[in-house]
Amino acid sequence: MRLLVTGGAGFIGSNYVRRLLDGSLEGATSVIVLDNLTYAGNLKNLEEVKTDSRFSFVKGDICDAELVSNLYRDIDAVVHFAAESHVDRSIASTEEFVRTNVLGTNTLLDALRKKKSIRFVSVSTDEVYGSINAGSWDETYPLSPNSPYSASKAASDMLALAHTNTFGLNLSITRCGNNYGPFQYPEKLIPLFVTNLLRGKKVPVYGDGMNSREWVHVDDHCHGIHQVLLKGRAGEVYNLGSQNDMTNIEITKLIIQLMGKTMDQIEFVPDRANHDFRYALNFQKAKSELGYIEKVPFNDGIKSTIDWYTTNSSWWEPLLNEK
Repeated sequence: MRLLVTGGAGFIGSNYVRRLLDGSLEGATSVIVLDNLTYAGNLKNLEEVKTDSRFSFVKGDICDAELVSNLYRDIDAVVHFAAESHVDRSIASTEEFVRTNVLGTNTLLDALRKKKSIRFVSVSTDEVYGSINAGSWDETYPLSPNSPYSASKAASDMLALAHTNTFGLNLSITRCGNNYGPFQYPEKLIPLFVTNLLRGKKVPVYGDGMNSREWVHVDDHCHGIHQVLLKGRAGEVYNLGSQNDMTNIEITKLIIQLMGKTMDQIEFVPDRANHDFRYALNFQKAKSELGYIEKVPFNDGIKSTIDWYTTNSSWWEPLLNEK
């Protein structure tokens, strides 16, 4: 299978590419990464695969219709990770989120209409559902995004499903909770807090820290995405969750404890505007149809993630200097 991976130099996309080429995920005969190398795209994330004969990299924009059309000529499948994804940045400025997440997805879909044999998986987020006080969302739950980021991803999802229903595309959508693991840009909670603590800085917790999220190791997420690629049904959405629900203050205290630091490192800061209170996914559909399961125990995953950042300061310190 010849794959095009958009956003493949980012955190989740690069993990997917590495797992394809080390054989953890089966079936790839070649992998093309298309990435515009914005601030969160990093060729160092692909260092271990750059000499693999099955791998090639194209620096480019998913909004470039001619480039996308040319890349579609010799591929069997697209896995679409490329996105602006940080809520705080979307609150500060919305333009790039609409351009990349909406117009970029639309460009990929328009090209797909001309080559319907290509299998397409669009990687989305649980944030499109909004916020839920109790229970969990299944895939039929109405979308109710609350941030410019999640609204742009919901628009991307709706465009993908509309194109699929109208033009008969072979497309599926995945929605996942908060990912964690190595190579995550240090603006997200876990790498931000770990790198702050390594530098003797405090960790900023929004509000009272009681907002709750579902944590999924990036390897488990990528395994689920690949199962959707291979076995998912066209026109369907698949939630890829875990049972690792934690409040922000709980995960903050866990990180501090595992790193041998003290709780006076916590600094409560003014809450994010319209901060979603809780996310929770019902992922029975992916379990029953695709055999999706969580393989990385959370305690093991969080410890190995902290260890990775502790021993790989040469990767994240330059990124902090660029911010």
